[in-house]
Amino acid sequence: MSETAAPIGLSWAPKLPSLATTSGGGKTNPAPKPSTALGSLWKPASELVGGLFVPPNDPRKANKLARKNVKDTAGKGWFDMPAPTITPELKKDLEILQLRHVMDPKRHFKRAGKSKALPKYFQIGTIVESPSEFYSGRLTKKERKTTLADELLSDESLKRYRKRKVREIQESRTPGGNQKWKNKGKQTLKRAKDRRK
Repeated sequence: MSETAAPIGLSWAPKLPSLATTSGGGKTNPAPKPSTALGSLWKPASELVGGLFVPPNDPRKANKLARKNVKDTAGKGWFDMPAPTITPELKKDLEILQLRHVMDPKRHFKRAGKSKALPKYFQIGTIVESPSEFYSGRLTKKERKTTLADELLSDESLKRYRKRKVREIQESRTPGGNQKWKNKGKQTLKRAKDRRK
């Protein structure tokens, strides 16, 4: 029986394994062996029975397959906190949090650790202010941004501090040789005439 391509639509028929006949004598068709790619999402037709995946009988292979399907969490001590997918915005926010000791000269933070790698397990929340802090600790709607990087870039006091620090670093690193070669006043004309002679 030759298989034909199913037409596009809603028609579907399950593929059943072929049953070995005992009256024919000769050869029997052995059960299909599972392939080595157990962790992949796509399974070949030889591993599917009725369109469904049947797990392997070997306990080692079944344990390996189960380990691949377990979600990546921080463990029971951390209430099985999942590892979130890191987007570019999240990555920028985590890098800013690691460099928070540079942002504000008045605040001093304890170092998180010597490793510069980003954390694998973390959660992000929203701070909800109490009604008693309506004027003191609350951000206005204009100050609220979607990411931490956007909030820091729009902060005016941080902008002034950043500009001042950049100017100080540039002044300390520029060579002072340019100023000493400039001659000012009437002496420059005299020296130019002396050089021409």
